[in-house]
Amino acid sequence: MKITYNISAMIANSALSRSDSDLSDSIGKLSSGYKINHAKDNASGLAMAKRMNAQIRSLEVAKQNANDGISVIEIAEGALVEVNEMIQRMNELSVKSANATMTLPEREMIEDEIDHLRDEIERIAETTMYNGQVLLDGTFDLRGYTTDNAIKVETYASEVRAGDYMIDSLDVTTDPVTGDITAVNVTLGANFPDGATVEYAKDSIFIKGANNFEMELRVKDNFTGPLKVTATGLGSLKMQIGSMEGQELHVRIPKISLRAMGIDKENYNVLNEENSQDFIAQISKALEYVNNARSQLGAYQNRLEHTDASLGVTTENMTAAYSRIMDVDMAEEMTEYTKNQVLVSAGTAMLAQANERPAQILQLLQG
Repeated sequence: MKITYNISAMIANSALSRSDSDLSDSIGKLSSGYKINHAKDNASGLAMAKRMNAQIRSLEVAKQNANDGISVIEIAEGALVEVNEMIQRMNELSVKSANATMTLPEREMIEDEIDHLRDEIERIAETTMYNGQVLLDGTFDLRGYTTDNAIKVETYASEVRAGDYMIDSLDVTTDPVTGDITAVNVTLGANFPDGATVEYAKDSIFIKGANNFEMELRVKDNFTGPLKVTATGLGSLKMQIGSMEGQELHVRIPKISLRAMGIDKENYNVLNEENSQDFIAQISKALEYVNNARSQLGAYQNRLEHTDASLGVTTENMTAAYSRIMDVDMAEEMTEYTKNQVLVSAGTAMLAQANERPAQILQLLQG
C-alpha cells in the first residue's frame, strides 16, 4: 500500500473526467437538438452542413425571387388584357365605320372614341408599374444601338446573338412630310446570316434571316453610308432563380406603344370607307402583336411557376440531407446521456473510495 501516489484515485479520476466530458457533450446535444455543436464533433460533417445551410437559405430567397417574377408578369399581362379589350373594341368600331350606311358625323364620333382608346393604351403603357418600375415602355426589352443617330435599333429577336453587325452600305430616302421610307438600298456585311432579306414599312427597316433572325431598324432621317449595328443582348429583366452565380432567367417584356402596334394616330383614321378598311387591317396586326406579347409573358410565367415548384422540392430535399448530418437522434442520445450519467455517478463514488484507501495505512501505523 502506497500513499505518495494514489494510483487507484488517479485511475478513477481519469475515468470520471472522461465520463463527465461525455455527459457534457450529451447535455449539449440534447439541449441544442444538434449532434454537431463544435467543429471537434465532426469537422468534415460541419463543413458540409454549413455549405448546405448556405445553399438552403439561398434557395429560399431564389424561390421568393421566382414568385416576385410571377407577380411582375401577372401585372404586365393583366394590363395587356385591357389593351387587348380596347383593340377589340377599336376593331368593332372600324368595322362599323367601313359600312357605307355610316355618315361623316357618325364616323367622326367613332374616330373620337378610337382616339380615346388609343390615348388610354398609351397611358396604360406608361403607367403600368411594379415597385416603381415601368413595365411596358420597353425598359425590359433587349437594347441595341447604331453608329449614326439617323438610324435607331427598335427591337430584335431573342435569337439574335449579341455582337456587332456590319451594313457595308445603306441608302435610305424618306418622305419629308410623313417621314415614311420611300426607297432603300442596302448591302449587308459581317455577322448577318447568309441570305438575309431586307424589307421596309412606314419608318422601319426589317432584316430577316435563318433561325428566326429578325431585327428592326427605325429610320429618323435620310441616310447614306456604312453602318454598324450593335446588339447588346442586355436590357431584359434578370431574375435570380438559383443559389449560384449565373442561375438567371431573362424576361423580355415587349414595348407596348401605338407605333409598335402600327395604329398610331398620325397615319390612320376611319373618316371614310377606304381608311376604315385599312384600319381594320392594321387593327388585325395590332391584335397579333399584343397576343404575341401575352403569349411570351405566359411562357415566362409557366417557366417561373415550374421553377418555383422545382426550388421547393430542392429545398425540401436539401433540408432533409442537412438534417441527417446535423440533427441529433433524441432517443439514441438520451440513452447515451443515461449511460454517461450512471458512469459519472459510479466514477464519483469510486473516486471517493480510492481517496479513502491511504487513510487505511494509519491503522498499520497505530498497530
